Amino acid sequence: MRSRFITTAAVGTVALLGLAGCSGGGSSEGGDSSGGSLDVWIMQGTNPDGEAFFDDVAAAFEEETGATLNVEFVQWADAHDRFVTSIAGGTTPDIAETGTTWTAEFADAGALAPIGDYVSEAGLEGDLVEGLVEAGTYDDELYGMPWYAGVRSIVYRADVFEELGLEAPTTWDEIVAAGEAIEAEHPDMNAFAVPGGAEMVTYPWVWGAGGEVATQSGDEWTSELDSAESVEGIEFFTGLATEHGFSSAGATTWNEVDVLDSFAAGDTAMAVMGSWTPSAIVEQNPDLEGSIAAAPIPGKDGGIAPSVLGGSHLSMFQTADDKDLAWQFLELMTTGDFAEQWGEQSGYFPGQTSLLESVMSSDDPLVAPFATQFVEGGATLPVTPAFGAVQAKETTNTAMQSILSGDKDAESAMGDAATEMTEILNQE
Repeated sequence: MRSRFITTAAVGTVALLGLAGCSGGGSSEGGDSSGGSLDVWIMQGTNPDGEAFFDDVAAAFEEETGATLNVEFVQWADAHDRFVTSIAGGTTPDIAETGTTWTAEFADAGALAPIGDYVSEAGLEGDLVEGLVEAGTYDDELYGMPWYAGVRSIVYRADVFEELGLEAPTTWDEIVAAGEAIEAEHPDMNAFAVPGGAEMVTYPWVWGAGGEVATQSGDEWTSELDSAESVEGIEFFTGLATEHGFSSAGATTWNEVDVLDSFAAGDTAMAVMGSWTPSAIVEQNPDLEGSIAAAPIPGKDGGIAPSVLGGSHLSMFQTADDKDLAWQFLELMTTGDFAEQWGEQSGYFPGQTSLLESVMSSDDPLVAPFATQFVEGGATLPVTPAFGAVQAKETTNTAMQSILSGDKDAESAMGDAATEMTEILNQE
């Protein structure tokens, strides 16, 4: 089984307090125009202010079903433990936005209701982004309805590329050639940032070389970060710094925010960054507006290397009294006009493939490449509740930093990482 796992755009293992005054389950019995209500949790913190948007959603939902929405906005920084507490106490909402790394965990706890039959009956099976479906599937049941996501691709200084007569790289060799040209003419810039503390930036190079993060056989997981292919990908990526000198020594401990800050400061020419970052770059440095472009991350010899998606599902909880009504809300939110509006408002992509068709045909250098990566190269990591423990241990980041600092070569570092990851993934 090939396993690629989605990370949520609103990252983190988070702390939470119990929800006072929240009762799980709506009161409607029929999911038609007979009234009732739904309790809904929507995350805040990296999402835009959604109050006006959800006022419109609530009005449309009431007109369609006769039911009312009770929407509560929950900070991402409080959400995970808040879910855990509410699951333990049986006080979960009817519907909630769940980060894609949490959906399998909550399904494993028995808190979520499967929605695969609803998706099939609505004729949506072939029109949902595959990576988000995979991340929302646990034990062959779909528990997370794709809502929105972003993806990481190569962001580069279009003005520097134009100055040097360069095209966006489509192979690894072309990345090196572009980096060498930039280094020769702009030695003060990081030709390609190689951060040691940005786990999700690392995996595309593993996959781009034909490697895997981990595979499952029966109930057993085996990390394949130590395979020849995975090591080759890591050697290439870290080699951009250690062999070619494209990245500063300080980047050994950089995370994704550090990469963004360096790019915005004009110190980096190429980097792997999220589709949600160009606007933040321009906000930090308005002089860069019109000077930034994006390209899908290439595989070793061409094509598109898979890249970890980040985003959210909408999940139905077992405590929902009227699951038909809850599904009506899920469908309203994740397909059609409201899904498209939320994508435009939030800067992310909708989880419905058909809504991306016009986006993919855009000639905007900061839209179409990300959309192409999203649809054709969106990926997931191991869909298992145990992967959160791997991330908490910082297994991959530790390996990357040991290579970039010169403490270990790629083969030994990834061997140690694979051993640790396999052990964690199989812990009871």
